[in-house]
Amino acid sequence: MTATAISLRGVSKHFGPVRAVDELDLEIADGEFFSMLGPSGSGKTTVLRLIAGFEDPTAGTILLGEDDVTRRPAFARDVNTVFQDYAIFPHMTVLQNVEYGLRVKKVAKAERRQRATEALETVRLGGYGERRPHQLSGGQRQRVALARALVNRPKVLLLDEPLGALDLKLRREMQIELKEIQREVGITFVFVTHDQEEALTMSDRIAVFNEGRIEQLATPVELYDQPASAFVAGFVGTSNLLHGEAARQVVGEDGTFVIRPEKVGLGPESQDVPADAAGLCVAPGVVREVVYLGASTSTVVELDAGPTMTVSHPNTDTTIDAALERREQRVVLTWRRDHLVRLAEPVATEKETA
Repeated sequence: MTATAISLRGVSKHFGPVRAVDELDLEIADGEFFSMLGPSGSGKTTVLRLIAGFEDPTAGTILLGEDDVTRRPAFARDVNTVFQDYAIFPHMTVLQNVEYGLRVKKVAKAERRQRATEALETVRLGGYGERRPHQLSGGQRQRVALARALVNRPKVLLLDEPLGALDLKLRREMQIELKEIQREVGITFVFVTHDQEEALTMSDRIAVFNEGRIEQLATPVELYDQPASAFVAGFVGTSNLLHGEAARQVVGEDGTFVIRPEKVGLGPESQDVPADAAGLCVAPGVVREVVYLGASTSTVVELDAGPTMTVSHPNTDTTIDAALERREQRVVLTWRRDHLVRLAEPVATEKETA
């Protein structure tokens, strides 16, 4: 059985009347790459700060391994934090920046030099030790911050949106590198992000936060293919939602259903589509918009049954000109019934929310 690195039991954090974290129970395994995903204000960063010791909980218990650290100050916890702004000292060399924490702890010069050099090798910055921060790219500065955190050999490394300041291409490269580094060092990583692609790319498990609570805790595949709520389905990727009369007409059942855009086929209305026991759903409609996204195209279709659905398909078997010509044309959407996900929760109608 895998040991537990972090346990939160009944943890709450209130800021006046605001319940930023609301009676949260959570366990993170030793050596896990764990992500907390959610929109701004969902509580994910507050949970990270509670684990780090930067905030005290209003209620509940926080354990690191077997140690109760609920009221222990941040400097006395076996964790390190990497922030988005890196906080690198500009007047120091790269090696001096990485050594800094060890120097504060009065580690002998020879040992701290060796550990700092090893940490730089781990983050692919061997040979950069004598450079100054202004001589580095954004991605390299991010690696220096990571090395400075890793050199202390913490039990848990906390990462607060550390890739947010990087451009898209570099951010995607760093996502892969960060996961490789985590595998190499074997330390528990707790990663906070509002970017679902980052979370899906790197994580062993993901907790999706909403209004101070966890909506769903699952592996990336489970989270994407089997969302537990309409919120998760909409926040993690793009989803089409069918409920009420639309579900009765298209699916043939009452309930709330989710289907991902890439699971939906699109063809001309004239095509012969058998709606039979082969397990297909069939929904005619009109193309209202076509959006070119480079590698793929998204087509927005207004169904005869009422709602709109988005269809995503790679730009391999058709040209963008052909896709654009579909605007205002009648089409038929098809998908397999076993690709539908039925949600347990009802979705409020406009009348119910008015």
